[in-house]
Amino acid sequence: MFTQVRSTIRRVTPAEIDGRRLLKVVYVVLEPQYQSALTSAATTLNQEPGRLAVELSGYLIEELRDPENYAAFCADVAAADVFIASLIFIEDLAGKVVAAVEPHRQRLKAAVVFPSMPEVMRLNKLGSFSMAQLGQSKSAIAGFMKRRKEAGGASFQDAMLKLLNTLPTVLKYLPVDKAQDARAFMLSFQYWLGGSPDNLRNFLVMLANCYVYPQAGQPLMQAADPVLYPDQGIWHPLAPCMFEDLDDYMAWTAARSDQSGHQADGPWIGLVLQRSHLVTGDDAHYVALVQELEFRGARVIPVFCGGLDFSKPVRSYFFSSASSADPGQPLVDAVVSLTGFALVGGPARQDHPRAIETLQALNRPYMVALPLVFQTTQEWEASDLGLHPVQVALQIAIPELDGAIEPIVLSGRDAATGKAHTLQDRVEAIVERAIRWANLRRKPRQAKKLAITVFSFPPDKGNVGTAAYLNVFDSIHRVMVELQARGYHLEDLPSTPKALMDAVLRDAEAMEGAPELAIAYRMGCEEYYRLTPYAERLEDNWGKAPGALNSDGQNLLVYGRQFGHVFVGVQPTFGYEGDPMRLLYSRSASPHHGFAAYYTYLQHIWGADAVLHFGTHGSLEFMPGKQMGMSDTCYPDSLIGCIPNLYYYAANNPSEATIAKRRGYAATISYLTPPAENAGLYKGLKELSELVSSYQQLREGSRGVQIVHAVVETARRCNLDQDVALPDDVDALDLQARDSVVGAVYRQLMEIESRLLPCGLHTIGKPPTAEEAVATLVNIAALDREEEGILGLPSLLAAHLGRSIEEIYAGNNGGVLADVELARRINDASRAAIGAMVAVVTRRDGRVDLTTRPNGWQQLLSRLEQWINRLMGRQGLSPWLRTLINRGFATVDQEALDKLFVYLQGSLRQICADQELDSLLRCLDGEYILPGPGGDPIRNPGVLPSGKNMHALDPQAIPTRAAVAAAKQVVDQLLQRQRQENHGAWPETIACVLWGTDNIKTYGESLAQILWFLGVQPKADTIGRVNKLELIPLEALGRPRIDVVVNCSGVFRDLFINQMALLDQAVKMAAEAEEPEAMNFVRKHALAQAAEQGTDLRRAATRVFSNASGSYSSNVNLAVENSTWEEESELQDMYLRRKSFAFNGENPGQLSMER
Repeated sequence: MFTQVRSTIRRVTPAEIDGRRLLKVVYVVLEPQYQSALTSAATTLNQEPGRLAVELSGYLIEELRDPENYAAFCADVAAADVFIASLIFIEDLAGKVVAAVEPHRQRLKAAVVFPSMPEVMRLNKLGSFSMAQLGQSKSAIAGFMKRRKEAGGASFQDAMLKLLNTLPTVLKYLPVDKAQDARAFMLSFQYWLGGSPDNLRNFLVMLANCYVYPQAGQPLMQAADPVLYPDQGIWHPLAPCMFEDLDDYMAWTAARSDQSGHQADGPWIGLVLQRSHLVTGDDAHYVALVQELEFRGARVIPVFCGGLDFSKPVRSYFFSSASSADPGQPLVDAVVSLTGFALVGGPARQDHPRAIETLQALNRPYMVALPLVFQTTQEWEASDLGLHPVQVALQIAIPELDGAIEPIVLSGRDAATGKAHTLQDRVEAIVERAIRWANLRRKPRQAKKLAITVFSFPPDKGNVGTAAYLNVFDSIHRVMVELQARGYHLEDLPSTPKALMDAVLRDAEAMEGAPELAIAYRMGCEEYYRLTPYAERLEDNWGKAPGALNSDGQNLLVYGRQFGHVFVGVQPTFGYEGDPMRLLYSRSASPHHGFAAYYTYLQHIWGADAVLHFGTHGSLEFMPGKQMGMSDTCYPDSLIGCIPNLYYYAANNPSEATIAKRRGYAATISYLTPPAENAGLYKGLKELSELVSSYQQLREGSRGVQIVHAVVETARRCNLDQDVALPDDVDALDLQARDSVVGAVYRQLMEIESRLLPCGLHTIGKPPTAEEAVATLVNIAALDREEEGILGLPSLLAAHLGRSIEEIYAGNNGGVLADVELARRINDASRAAIGAMVAVVTRRDGRVDLTTRPNGWQQLLSRLEQWINRLMGRQGLSPWLRTLINRGFATVDQEALDKLFVYLQGSLRQICADQELDSLLRCLDGEYILPGPGGDPIRNPGVLPSGKNMHALDPQAIPTRAAVAAAKQVVDQLLQRQRQENHGAWPETIACVLWGTDNIKTYGESLAQILWFLGVQPKADTIGRVNKLELIPLEALGRPRIDVVVNCSGVFRDLFINQMALLDQAVKMAAEAEEPEAMNFVRKHALAQAAEQGTDLRRAATRVFSNASGSYSSNVNLAVENSTWEEESELQDMYLRRKSFAFNGENPGQLSMER
């Protein structure tokens, strides 16, 4: 996956020296646009008459991963006069740069490093100007650098621009002997930001004159001052200049004679560009996009910025000017960023709140298209992985935190020149989708057509119209009623959800494909092939259309029902569920003709303006294709076509929602999952609980022995003897032993009773019941939140009793009768106290209501104000404190309790703040949807309220320190239990499965657990990203290193491929550590495997596995459900064939089949 391009193809050497002075320059940059400009500058100098010749060697930072390239880089640096670097923000590669350059820094005549990580910036050296003491020096420049670095990447570069503009003032405060060198550094930055071949030519000449050959007596060649470009402005390929004033650009646009009449009323599309591409002349992809937009009738405002805060030109040029009739109003109908970066900030730090504030004010769809940066076009096209993992992290995951959608590749990269070149089919896709999003805002609601898509999974089980945690048809009915009320054209809307379901399914128990399903359209094969350009590709797997699925033998059938301008359709299934061979080898499978016909119908026949996939989850986003960065041959891209894709997704499943965003181009809208409630007890278990309660009162008398007899007999009848050691002779037990038996049974009862089950199904737009709100808040209140300084309610109540909650839970788990009862008492008191709080805002129908109702809002506000007064001790007792006092917790810490309940009160507001329907309606109106994290609302109430454009997290931020601390506790407890069960022996190997959603919810706890098994500590770099590891010495670890086998889900692989590389690195670090085999089971096993297989130690230490790139799931569950197996060994073989692709962190794009 890492680029294999050899840097030698772009080396520039003079044809002849002819007595000229030779300047040897080496550069390394993050992005390729400077390559062609530097090459042009060096070539020009070599062709000019004069006294200077240039030898130029250039590298992209990612090319240094290749050993051959890195060796060449080190050799070039060793022979160089000048070293140049820019935007080196990848920790491990920054270390490589420093290792190669630092030994030669004193010898180098000049080292010029533009914004990069601090350790790389310290390489700067121009005469007496140095940053070697960056962070320590008290000079004006060093202090400035330190402050701006701390402020973040965007503010650093923007502040540098300001500094360049005020350079004379700054230089007044520098010592005279250093002023010229400081000025030279600032001048260098001006040349670099100017970026044109002429500016870079003069930059090289300036360095040669002043630092490489200053003894020449006179300049070798003349260096003109930098040509400066606007810090921000508007660019158009046909315009005579860059515009710094919006009115000037609009006047030029209005006066254009080359535009056709249909553009006069076309949508306005705002484009966000990098100035460096414009000034370096690497703008072919920008030109192509502007031309395609205008060709299709759109009008454009392409803005640029010299720094990394792109919110500034957005605010300056995407709103009407002060001189307009209606100033400050959004001008554009949609925004497409072509920078690939976050709106505020570059590859280092970002300011997402400022970005979101800007985008909220603009309130337009925000797309981010991607130029290929770290790989060539050919490498991308040939890769199953698709985009380079670093680019996924920097240019997909991070912009998603701003609310970005539709990460479509925009342009390719030429290996020799580094220049971007147009990928015309991708440009057309971006343009058409942007115009469609813009038209959602411009088109009248009465005319818009929405296709609601429901799923059928697993197939053939009466599961049509199901989704995770969601009451689908009740929700669809509420959505349709609301659409009709808002002016959408609906006809024959059924009066009830049941009637709606019957209209679509005819039979609620109908099997997928059965004739009972309503047929919306019969598509003939000629029409299908004419409208589906990729149909012939499906024939390798399915033969000629129509095939046997979603077909009557003559036509392809589209199932669903039309209600005016709303269509409710049934997405076809994968199609290979009953075929064991396709299950086994489905990596190369494709959608069947019926699946393709469904989306062809939506786009080309019914003419949907948007599709709404209803609930978690469908199949489209999991169809074969690249993992990230789709091409036109990837099936998710082919299927969705150019229809805006809206997707209701469960808030607790951000990992698969992210797949829908990145592979299916979905704008996700989160919906609340029902709270988990205690399962409770029933039948014999309830009788057993009553016996335990009786024993607690009569334990010391003769009646106590009889009750224990009954407890043991009933426990056996309830099959608890499988989990609890029950005595054969109760009469022989003393009081303490009887207590232990009853305590163990009680503990098991408590565990069964407290198992969490979802409270029914969620309905879109329906407020929670008081019972549901209490269940959620009880779970939220159970956690200590150190970062907010909040103790959980169980901890507070335990402290009231002079105990720690951990001690009580340990006693409960050990079957100590008193602690089991105490744990129950604390749990019941917590539930009652929170119930008292929720009761204040509960309606008569049992639902919580915090909405702005004319007659009730003042009353609710008054009640909330009373809460605040009570919290401040102004009057009375709060309902929750009164409840706790009544239950025997009179001396609980009231200050800590009130702090907790203020937090819970805020959580209640978020639980009840229903934005699910509103966000859908705003999305259909072409507006911006507020982004927010997905995950567990119990651990992170920031997931609430629902209705957000859900994102995962910055993959480079996990595992967090809190996750590492929690992981250590879990691993230590597990190892202790394993030793207890195995006569003191340490387990040598632990098998682990990593899931995407689990690691998002816990911020990497599972990942941290595996590292702790290995005795490896994750380390954050200087800008807070976790991409370094440290082997913990055995003396500090205090135990052997445990070997691991790690299987990653396909979703985890897609989202956290950099973390997979960390795991692979951690295992190999442990295997290569020169330690006794008795204390390092990783090394012990790897050495044995290397000897057995005749391979090297690193290959033998392969421990991280997943599916092949672009493939998901083991499919074992489908084989079981469809009875497509006979021997258990067939299921084992299926699992191994699907999940045994070995991951190598040194080449993450190539997963090889190894068992």
